[in-house]
Amino acid sequence: MHASALRAADAPYQSQFFKSLKLVYEDHFDTGTINTEFWEVRQNTTWVIKDGVLHGSESSKEFQEKKKASDDPSHAGLKPVIWLRKVPENFVCTMRVRYDAKAYQKGFPLLDLGHHIHTLSFGGKATTLTIKKNVEKFDIEKPLFALNQWHDLIIELKKGMLLLQIDGVKHVFESRNIDMTGQAQIDFKAVDFGTCQIDDVKLWEGM
Repeated sequence: MHASALRAADAPYQSQFFKSLKLVYEDHFDTGTINTEFWEVRQNTTWVIKDGVLHGSESSKEFQEKKKASDDPSHAGLKPVIWLRKVPENFVCTMRVRYDAKAYQKGFPLLDLGHHIHTLSFGGKATTLTIKKNVEKFDIEKPLFALNQWHDLIIELKKGMLLLQIDGVKHVFESRNIDMTGQAQIDFKAVDFGTCQIDDVKLWEGM
């Protein structure tokens, strides 16, 4: 376990939005088996646990060719995609995440809080929150998510407010359109032919 993770484990997380937290799920990927009660692999992409980390990469070339020739070429699994499920409407999630790629792609890598509901896309100069694809859009210069290195992420969400913290730098988004009602998932999507790594996940319900 990394030093930052050890420090985080020593002290209980102090939420900015909630008076108390109820732990829903915790995983440090110490076993070789993905907990399919909470994780759903998408687009036939490749996800394995190795060295205590959840690793994601593209789908097989055979699957990609088959999808490209179908009427659904956009889901060919060129980028690793996985869903964290059973996410409460009011939640806090802390985790370590790494997206590896040669360069950013337009709109990628990203985290979807709710499927296409609150999209946090990471670029070299800005982090962007897009709500429901085109309802609202916020560009902020910081916190930034660099490629090819680990980041400590904290996300808190309640109706009307979203906190994003990356390596201690935080920003609070406020909008009446921020709402996880009926969603219950976080989507991880990387860059085409890139990889995603996830570790030290904790998910709480905010009370």
